[in-house]
Amino acid sequence: MRKKIKKVVLAYSGGLDTSVILKWLIKEYQCEVICFAADLGQAEELDGLEEKAKKTGASKIYIDDLREEFVRDFVFPMLRANAVYEGSYLLGTSIARPLIAKRQIEIAKQEGADAVAHGATGKGNDQVRFELTYYALNPSIEVIAPWREWTLNSREHLIRYAEEHHIPITVTAQKPYSSDRNLLHMSHEGGILEDPWLPPPEDMFVLTVSPEKAPDKPEMIEIEYQSGNPVKIDGKSMSPHALLDHLNRLGGKHGIGRVDLVENRFVGMKSRGVYETPGGTILHVAHRVIESLTLDREVLHLRDQLIPQYAELVYYGFWYAPERELLQNFMDEAQKNVSGIVRLKLFKGNVVVLGRKSEHSLFNKDLATFEKDSVYNQADAGGFIKLNALRLRIKNLKP
Repeated sequence: MRKKIKKVVLAYSGGLDTSVILKWLIKEYQCEVICFAADLGQAEELDGLEEKAKKTGASKIYIDDLREEFVRDFVFPMLRANAVYEGSYLLGTSIARPLIAKRQIEIAKQEGADAVAHGATGKGNDQVRFELTYYALNPSIEVIAPWREWTLNSREHLIRYAEEHHIPITVTAQKPYSSDRNLLHMSHEGGILEDPWLPPPEDMFVLTVSPEKAPDKPEMIEIEYQSGNPVKIDGKSMSPHALLDHLNRLGGKHGIGRVDLVENRFVGMKSRGVYETPGGTILHVAHRVIESLTLDREVLHLRDQLIPQYAELVYYGFWYAPERELLQNFMDEAQKNVSGIVRLKLFKGNVVVLGRKSEHSLFNKDLATFEKDSVYNQADAGGFIKLNALRLRIKNLKP
């Protein structure tokens, strides 16, 4: 028996899943449905969304511009931690979910709704990310996850349901990709991508040109950092979302940021995802470059040991967990002197480092030089090596 629900706030994108879910909630729960769409940089994907939602039965729709908050309070903290999941994934979808869920809970409170709903499948990571945030911010909220309830267990079934109920959709049986776009990236799953041996079709990509078709002339840029955050491009101050948007265009033009990987989902299965992260890739490279100049060796090494754990927490959906917040405090403390300028060359899918400088630089030319110096006594290295070799020698000493 389903619990009686009067009003539900649905995380709505206007794509296949949430379009069907909107109609399904109204029919199956006989409740009022308020849609919520977060503007995280989807551009034209938001066009016509209000009309579509209301035609499908929504009583109201919120379309909130969260772009600045997204980059400032979610993307940049994650980039300060250099978070990468399983060596390749810059967590573009993962980091968007806690913000969407947070705003959804706020709207539910504002509207007096007794439930929230999402379009994540029962096989994926997003159901966990959404619901961990829901329960962290409102422990008593009712959650409806249609994919775990209904009998529409495939994209083909959803397409048929949409056609039968006259729901406008852009996905077709011939092109059944599932995509997610925001200011940090665009992801692609499903369809032909479910065979890891087959290459992604070129017409699938949206944010980036192929490196082969990128300009034959490289482009040089300078990124300035303050305390681990990028603040200027080529000397021009920019807000967080404007800066990332600018780098997305530059990176996309030069074919930067394509990743094709098979990843381990939190629920236990492997899945293949193809990602476009042009601006985020540039910032990730630039950030590591300025860190190499300004971070103490042991701080850098200790921080790097914690990156996989931090990235895992974001990927799994534990953004509002105390351990992620504790790790964030550590990451941010390490960033206090991560300030300076990085010069890069963008060329045919590559981000090439040309130079870096900082007032907080720990690089000492007088110490590092291969030329004659009066600062470092090379003879001292002999004792240093012998002390470090002592345990190795003892291990192999003959009795």
